[in-house]
Amino acid sequence: MLRGRITHLKGVPVEQIKAPAEFEWVLQGDRGITWAAEPPPGTQIVEGTWWPPDHAGPLQVSFDAEIAKGFGLGLGDMVTVNVLGRELTAEIASLREVDWGQLGINFVMVFSPGALQSAPQMALATIHVPPGAEDGLERAVSERFANISAIRVAEALEAMGGILAGVGQAIRAVAGVAVAAGLLVLAGVAAALRRRRVYEAVVLKVLGATRADLLKALLAEHLLVGLATAAVAAPIGGAAAYAVLHYAMELPFRPSAGPILLTALLSVSFATLFGVGGSLRALSAKAAPYLRNP
Repeated sequence: MLRGRITHLKGVPVEQIKAPAEFEWVLQGDRGITWAAEPPPGTQIVEGTWWPPDHAGPLQVSFDAEIAKGFGLGLGDMVTVNVLGRELTAEIASLREVDWGQLGINFVMVFSPGALQSAPQMALATIHVPPGAEDGLERAVSERFANISAIRVAEALEAMGGILAGVGQAIRAVAGVAVAAGLLVLAGVAAALRRRRVYEAVVLKVLGATRADLLKALLAEHLLVGLATAAVAAPIGGAAAYAVLHYAMELPFRPSAGPILLTALLSVSFATLFGVGGSLRALSAKAAPYLRNP
Protein backbone atom coordinates (compact mmCIF):
# COMPACT_ATOMS: atom_id res chain seq x y z
CA MET A 1 0.00 0.00 0.00
CA LEU A 2 1.03 3.57 -0.74
CA ARG A 3 -0.58 6.88 0.11
CA GLY A 4 -1.77 9.20 -2.63
CA ARG A 5 -4.12 12.14 -3.09
CA ILE A 6 -6.40 12.59 -6.07
CA THR A 7 -5.69 15.98 -7.66
CA HIS A 8 -7.57 15.81 -11.00
CA LEU A 9 -10.50 13.86 -12.45
CA LYS A 10 -10.77 14.02 -16.25
CA GLY A 11 -8.30 16.90 -16.15
CA VAL A 12 -10.43 18.97 -13.75
CA PRO A 13 -8.84 19.96 -10.40
CA VAL A 14 -10.67 18.42 -7.47
CA GLU A 15 -11.15 21.89 -5.98
CA GLN A 16 -13.56 22.62 -8.83
CA ILE A 17 -15.49 19.34 -8.51
CA LYS A 18 -18.77 19.18 -6.60
CA ALA A 19 -18.52 15.74 -5.06
CA PRO A 20 -21.65 13.75 -4.08
CA ALA A 21 -22.15 13.89 -0.32
CA GLU A 22 -21.60 10.13 0.12
CA PHE A 23 -18.29 10.22 -1.79
CA GLU A 24 -16.73 13.44 -0.49
CA TRP A 25 -14.25 11.38 1.52
CA VAL A 26 -12.62 10.13 -1.70
CA LEU A 27 -11.26 13.61 -2.45
CA GLN A 28 -10.40 14.56 1.12
CA GLY A 29 -6.74 14.01 1.98
CA ASP A 30 -4.60 11.02 1.13
CA ARG A 31 -6.09 7.69 0.05
CA GLY A 32 -4.68 4.24 0.31
CA ILE A 33 -3.68 3.02 -3.16
CA THR A 34 -1.99 -0.10 -4.46
CA TRP A 35 -0.74 -1.75 -7.64
CA ALA A 36 -1.21 -5.29 -8.90
CA ALA A 37 -0.14 -7.23 -11.97
CA GLU A 38 -3.14 -9.57 -11.73
CA PRO A 39 -6.63 -9.08 -10.29
CA PRO A 40 -6.63 -9.68 -6.52
CA PRO A 41 -8.65 -12.71 -5.39
CA GLY A 42 -12.36 -12.02 -5.38
CA THR A 43 -12.15 -9.10 -7.81
CA GLN A 44 -15.41 -8.55 -9.71
CA ILE A 45 -14.85 -6.48 -12.84
CA VAL A 46 -18.12 -4.98 -14.11
CA GLU A 47 -16.70 -2.93 -17.00
CA GLY A 48 -13.48 -3.04 -19.01
CA THR A 49 -10.63 -5.51 -18.71
CA TRP A 50 -7.60 -6.00 -16.50
CA TRP A 51 -4.17 -5.25 -17.95
CA PRO A 52 -1.84 -8.11 -18.92
CA PRO A 53 0.48 -9.40 -16.16
CA ASP A 54 3.51 -8.13 -18.09
CA HIS A 55 1.99 -4.70 -18.71
CA ALA A 56 4.72 -2.14 -19.39
CA GLY A 57 2.78 0.63 -21.12
CA PRO A 58 1.19 3.83 -19.80
CA LEU A 59 -0.13 3.76 -16.26
CA GLN A 60 -3.66 2.36 -15.93
CA VAL A 61 -6.03 2.12 -12.99
CA SER A 62 -9.00 -0.01 -11.94
CA PHE A 63 -11.61 2.16 -10.17
CA ASP A 64 -14.47 1.39 -7.78
CA ALA A 65 -17.56 1.20 -10.02
CA GLU A 66 -20.02 2.88 -7.64
CA ILE A 67 -17.68 5.74 -6.82
CA ALA A 68 -16.81 6.18 -10.51
CA LYS A 69 -20.52 6.45 -11.31
CA GLY A 70 -20.93 9.06 -8.58
CA PHE A 71 -18.22 11.23 -10.15
CA GLY A 72 -19.33 10.58 -13.71
CA LEU A 73 -16.19 8.61 -14.57
CA GLY A 74 -16.00 5.87 -17.17
CA LEU A 75 -13.56 3.75 -19.13
CA GLY A 76 -10.85 5.83 -20.77
CA ASP A 77 -11.13 8.78 -18.38
CA MET A 78 -7.95 10.08 -16.76
CA VAL A 79 -7.27 10.21 -13.01
CA THR A 80 -4.30 12.13 -11.58
CA VAL A 81 -2.86 11.17 -8.18
CA ASN A 82 -0.14 12.91 -6.21
CA VAL A 83 2.22 10.34 -4.67
CA LEU A 84 5.09 11.75 -2.57
CA GLY A 85 4.93 15.05 -4.45
CA ARG A 86 4.91 13.47 -7.90
CA GLU A 87 1.76 13.59 -9.98
CA LEU A 88 0.89 10.41 -11.86
CA THR A 89 -1.90 10.28 -14.43
CA ALA A 90 -3.56 6.96 -15.22
CA GLU A 91 -6.31 5.89 -17.62
CA ILE A 92 -9.30 4.01 -16.19
CA ALA A 93 -9.04 0.54 -17.72
CA SER A 94 -11.72 -1.23 -15.67
CA LEU A 95 -14.38 -0.70 -13.04
CA ARG A 96 -14.66 -3.06 -10.06
CA GLU A 97 -17.45 -3.86 -7.66
CA VAL A 98 -16.12 -3.34 -4.13
CA ASP A 99 -18.05 -4.54 -1.07
CA TRP A 100 -16.84 -2.20 1.66
CA GLY A 101 -19.12 -3.89 4.19
CA GLN A 102 -16.87 -6.97 4.30
CA LEU A 103 -14.20 -4.96 6.20
CA GLY A 104 -11.46 -6.55 4.11
CA ILE A 105 -8.51 -4.81 2.45
CA ASN A 106 -10.07 -2.83 -0.38
CA PHE A 107 -8.91 0.13 -2.44
CA VAL A 108 -10.77 2.71 -4.48
CA MET A 109 -7.91 2.59 -7.00
CA VAL A 110 -5.69 -0.32 -8.04
CA PHE A 111 -2.94 0.74 -10.46
CA SER A 112 -1.03 -1.24 -13.03
CA PRO A 113 2.64 -2.10 -12.37
CA GLY A 114 5.20 0.47 -13.41
CA ALA A 115 5.77 3.86 -11.85
CA LEU A 116 4.48 2.86 -8.42
CA GLN A 117 6.70 -0.19 -8.02
CA SER A 118 9.77 1.85 -7.03
CA ALA A 119 7.93 4.15 -4.62
CA PRO A 120 8.19 3.57 -0.84
CA GLN A 121 5.38 1.25 0.18
CA MET A 122 4.25 -1.08 2.93
CA ALA A 123 2.79 -4.59 2.91
CA LEU A 124 -0.62 -5.33 4.41
CA ALA A 125 -2.19 -8.62 5.46
CA THR A 126 -5.30 -9.69 7.32
CA ILE A 127 -5.27 -12.80 9.49
CA HIS A 128 -8.17 -14.57 11.17
CA VAL A 129 -7.29 -16.70 14.19
CA PRO A 130 -9.39 -18.58 16.78
CA PRO A 131 -10.35 -16.62 19.93
CA GLY A 132 -7.52 -16.59 22.45
CA ALA A 133 -4.74 -17.04 19.89
CA GLU A 134 -4.28 -13.34 19.15
CA ASP A 135 -1.62 -12.70 21.80
CA GLY A 136 0.57 -15.61 20.71
CA LEU A 137 0.34 -14.62 17.06
CA GLU A 138 1.17 -11.01 17.80
CA ARG A 139 4.24 -12.00 19.87
CA ALA A 140 5.48 -14.36 17.17
CA VAL A 141 5.07 -11.80 14.41
CA SER A 142 6.66 -8.95 16.36
CA GLU A 143 9.67 -11.15 17.28
CA ARG A 144 10.18 -12.09 13.62
CA PHE A 145 9.55 -8.61 12.18
CA ALA A 146 10.70 -5.78 14.42
CA ASN A 147 8.96 -2.95 12.54
CA ILE A 148 5.56 -4.56 12.05
CA SER A 149 2.35 -3.14 13.53
CA ALA A 150 -0.55 -5.36 14.56
CA ILE A 151 -4.02 -3.83 14.70
CA ARG A 152 -6.80 -5.85 16.27
CA VAL A 153 -10.25 -5.39 14.81
CA ALA A 154 -12.09 -7.95 16.96
CA GLU A 155 -12.64 -5.45 19.78
CA ALA A 156 -13.97 -2.85 17.35
CA LEU A 157 -16.34 -5.38 15.78
CA GLU A 158 -17.56 -6.49 19.21
CA ALA A 159 -18.19 -2.87 20.23
CA MET A 160 -20.05 -2.27 16.98
CA GLY A 161 -22.09 -5.42 17.52
CA GLY A 162 -23.00 -4.24 21.01
CA ILE A 163 -24.14 -0.87 19.70
CA LEU A 164 -26.26 -2.48 16.98
CA ALA A 165 -27.73 -4.92 19.50
CA GLY A 166 -28.70 -2.00 21.75
CA VAL A 167 -30.29 -0.18 18.83
CA GLY A 168 -32.21 -3.33 17.93
CA GLN A 169 -33.50 -3.70 21.49
CA ALA A 170 -34.58 -0.05 21.55
CA ILE A 171 -36.44 -0.48 18.26
CA ARG A 172 -38.16 -3.63 19.54
CA ALA A 173 -39.13 -1.83 22.77
CA VAL A 174 -40.64 1.08 20.83
CA ALA A 175 -42.46 -1.35 18.57
CA GLY A 176 -43.80 -3.19 21.62
CA VAL A 177 -45.11 0.05 23.11
CA ALA A 178 -46.79 0.89 19.79
CA VAL A 179 -48.42 -2.54 19.65
CA ALA A 180 -49.60 -2.27 23.26
CA ALA A 181 -51.07 1.16 22.55
CA GLY A 182 -52.83 -0.22 19.49
CA LEU A 183 -54.31 -3.05 21.52
CA LEU A 184 -55.59 -0.60 24.13
CA VAL A 185 -57.17 1.54 21.43
CA LEU A 186 -58.77 -1.56 19.94
CA ALA A 187 -60.13 -2.57 23.32
CA GLY A 188 -61.54 0.93 23.83
CA VAL A 189 -63.27 0.88 20.46
CA ALA A 190 -64.79 -2.51 21.23
CA ALA A 191 -66.08 -1.22 24.57
CA ALA A 192 -67.53 1.90 22.94
CA LEU A 193 -69.43 -0.18 20.39
CA ARG A 194 -70.68 -2.76 22.90
CA ARG A 195 -74.15 -1.22 23.42
CA ARG A 196 -74.77 -1.05 19.69
CA ARG A 197 -73.61 -4.65 19.32
CA VAL A 198 -76.00 -5.76 22.03
CA TYR A 199 -78.91 -3.96 20.37
CA GLU A 200 -78.07 -5.49 16.96
CA ALA A 201 -77.82 -8.94 18.51
CA VAL A 202 -81.23 -8.52 20.16
CA VAL A 203 -82.82 -7.56 16.85
CA LEU A 204 -81.24 -10.56 15.11
CA LYS A 205 -82.47 -12.86 17.88
CA VAL A 206 -86.00 -11.56 17.42
CA LEU A 207 -85.67 -12.33 13.72
CA GLY A 208 -84.69 -15.92 14.53
CA ALA A 209 -80.87 -15.92 14.81
CA THR A 210 -79.32 -18.34 17.30
CA ARG A 211 -76.31 -17.77 19.52
CA ALA A 212 -74.23 -19.87 17.15
CA ASP A 213 -75.30 -17.67 14.23
CA LEU A 214 -74.38 -14.51 16.14
CA LEU A 215 -71.00 -15.94 17.15
CA LYS A 216 -70.22 -16.90 13.55
CA ALA A 217 -71.19 -13.44 12.37
CA LEU A 218 -68.95 -11.77 14.97
CA LEU A 219 -66.04 -14.02 14.11
CA ALA A 220 -66.43 -13.39 10.38
CA GLU A 221 -66.76 -9.63 10.84
CA HIS A 222 -63.69 -9.16 13.05
CA LEU A 223 -61.66 -11.65 11.03
CA LEU A 224 -62.34 -9.68 7.85
CA VAL A 225 -61.52 -6.41 9.60
CA GLY A 226 -58.22 -7.86 10.86
CA LEU A 227 -57.30 -9.24 7.44
CA ALA A 228 -58.09 -5.93 5.75
CA THR A 229 -55.98 -4.05 8.30
CA ALA A 230 -53.03 -6.44 7.84
CA ALA A 231 -53.32 -6.19 4.04
CA VAL A 232 -53.07 -2.40 4.26
CA ALA A 233 -50.47 -2.20 7.05
CA ALA A 234 -47.99 -4.70 5.56
CA PRO A 235 -47.24 -2.77 2.33
CA ILE A 236 -47.23 0.58 4.16
CA GLY A 237 -44.80 -0.76 6.75
CA GLY A 238 -42.66 -2.33 4.04
CA ALA A 239 -42.52 0.95 2.12
CA ALA A 240 -41.51 2.83 5.27
CA ALA A 241 -38.81 0.26 6.05
CA TYR A 242 -37.49 0.47 2.49
CA ALA A 243 -37.35 4.27 2.66
CA VAL A 244 -35.42 4.24 5.95
CA LEU A 245 -32.97 1.53 4.87
CA HIS A 246 -32.42 2.68 1.30
CA TYR A 247 -32.36 6.47 1.68
CA ALA A 248 -31.41 7.11 5.32
CA MET A 249 -29.11 4.17 6.13
CA GLU A 250 -28.07 3.25 2.57
CA LEU A 251 -28.52 -0.46 3.29
CA PRO A 252 -30.10 -3.12 1.07
CA PHE A 253 -33.76 -3.91 1.72
CA ARG A 254 -34.27 -7.66 2.10
CA PRO A 255 -37.81 -8.40 3.28
CA SER A 256 -38.45 -11.74 4.96
CA ALA A 257 -41.82 -13.40 4.39
CA GLY A 258 -41.75 -15.29 7.71
CA PRO A 259 -41.83 -12.30 10.13
CA ILE A 260 -44.34 -10.46 7.91
CA LEU A 261 -46.76 -13.40 7.89
CA LEU A 262 -46.26 -14.03 11.62
CA THR A 263 -46.94 -10.37 12.44
CA ALA A 264 -50.04 -10.35 10.24
CA LEU A 265 -51.30 -13.59 11.83
CA LEU A 266 -50.82 -12.27 15.36
CA SER A 267 -52.48 -8.96 14.47
CA VAL A 268 -55.50 -10.69 12.97
CA SER A 269 -55.72 -13.03 15.97
CA PHE A 270 -55.60 -10.17 18.51
CA ALA A 271 -58.10 -8.11 16.51
CA THR A 272 -60.52 -11.04 16.37
CA LEU A 273 -59.99 -11.90 20.04
CA PHE A 274 -60.59 -8.37 21.33
CA GLY A 275 -63.45 -7.73 18.92
CA VAL A 276 -65.35 -10.90 19.73
CA GLY A 277 -64.48 -10.68 23.43
CA GLY A 278 -65.97 -7.21 23.64
CA SER A 279 -69.19 -8.39 21.99
CA LEU A 280 -69.82 -11.64 23.92
CA ARG A 281 -72.31 -9.91 26.16
CA ALA A 282 -74.57 -9.48 23.14
CA LEU A 283 -74.97 -13.26 22.86
CA SER A 284 -76.71 -13.58 26.24
CA ALA A 285 -78.61 -10.28 26.32
CA LYS A 286 -82.39 -10.46 26.93
CA ALA A 287 -84.51 -8.98 24.19
CA ALA A 288 -87.29 -7.37 26.22
CA PRO A 289 -85.36 -4.57 28.00
CA TYR A 290 -83.74 -3.37 24.77
CA LEU A 291 -86.92 -3.52 22.71
CA ARG A 292 -88.75 -1.43 25.32
CA ASN A 293 -85.85 1.09 25.51
CA PRO A 294 -84.18 1.13 22.08
